[in-house]
Amino acid sequence: MNAAEIRKLALGELEQKAREARDELFNARVKHSTGQLEDTAKLSRLRKQIARIETALLEKQEATK
Repeated sequence: MNAAEIRKLALGELEQKAREARDELFNARVKHSTGQLEDTAKLSRLRKQIARIETALLEKQEATK
């Protein structure tokens, strides 16, 4: 999901996506620590995705004030 698609989402959808991405990152970290994660670049991609989502979430929250 790119930044343009993320910005089109509603506030509630962004919060849900952020929760899902954090959960996915947690699971990937656990798999990485146990040696089960084959695609280690996934950790970096998930962190960047969370940052994009949180940035868009902050922009929407600021716009509603």
